[in-house]
Amino acid sequence: MLLVSEPGLGPEETAALSGVIADNWITMGDRVRAFEKAFAAEHGVADAVAVNSCTAALHLALQALAIGPGDEVLVPSMSFVATSNAVLYTGARPVFVDIESPGVPLMSCAHAAEKVTARTRAVIIMHYAGYLADRSSWRDFARTYNLPLIEDSAHAVGRLRTGLFGDAAAFSFYGNKNMTTGEGGMIIAHDPAVLEKARQARGHGMTSGTLTRLRERPASYDVTMLGANYRMNELSAAIGLVQLEKLSGWNDTRETLTRAYRLALKETCPGLDIPFSADWRSAHHIMPVLLPPGADRMAVMNSLRDAGIQTSMHYPPIHQLSLYSQMYPGTSLPQTEEFAARQLTLPLHPKMEAAQVETVARALAHALAG
Repeated sequence: MLLVSEPGLGPEETAALSGVIADNWITMGDRVRAFEKAFAAEHGVADAVAVNSCTAALHLALQALAIGPGDEVLVPSMSFVATSNAVLYTGARPVFVDIESPGVPLMSCAHAAEKVTARTRAVIIMHYAGYLADRSSWRDFARTYNLPLIEDSAHAVGRLRTGLFGDAAAFSFYGNKNMTTGEGGMIIAHDPAVLEKARQARGHGMTSGTLTRLRERPASYDVTMLGANYRMNELSAAIGLVQLEKLSGWNDTRETLTRAYRLALKETCPGLDIPFSADWRSAHHIMPVLLPPGADRMAVMNSLRDAGIQTSMHYPPIHQLSLYSQMYPGTSLPQTEEFAARQLTLPLHPKMEAAQVETVARALAHALAG
């Protein structure tokens, strides 16, 4: 089965894990700190905070930016549910914003402006599929409405997005991402105070961690804020350090495969639409396509699976999930809904070969013709 995504794990990761075991320190320690520093350097910022998921990263970023009960946060519905869940964790209310169009499934600045109220306190943008939202438009938006801007960067990791145009960004290292630690996430921010709040909050709000107490011998610790158990462990960080060294090459491969897809699909599937332009800056996390209007997506997916090709969809709109449709009934986002009804995700990962792109394109053409 050709998988939609597949982690790249090998002897280097095995050796890194063995090193952690040999050192006999597996909770948050020196490797976590080394991973934070290396990740920050890769993304052109001074520092970073490692956590156990991108969800945790989003939650801590919001908390550090003082988002809480009674506040509203603008979010995309075309995202994974963690984006809006993190808002609920703070006691704030997510307000769903439509995408620009099925061809550009990124949150719309214009529609976001329509959703701003006296209670709006922040905005979360999401770099869907790895394609970067427009820096200047969103910075202008944030300045105009005096709102903190958080980047959900779960799909966009690596040098292409060096630098931070929001107030904070959250990254994912889940098993299907461009690099992985199994489970894990990272926060970067412009304001060192935001990072320090997140750093303390990830460990129950304690003023010192286990390793600090071992080395510096403080008698005890204090708790000065409400925190959570969002710490990254040494095993995950050890894998992350190895994966980070491979990330640039892997992202280059993803770009090459995406360009091959665009050529192959144009030749074999003329009724198919591919979101974004070919020159849009992207980490190429997934390969999204739009089936022709009226196409039976499940039949297409079953046909491809019979051919040994896994497919998926990214994503069911959050506002249409049972939890959110009950909480916020009557929400209508026409562009998001049209995109979600036609979207299909094809296999894309660095273990693929160019010949497999051709195989997928032919199988998809056969499925659409059937």
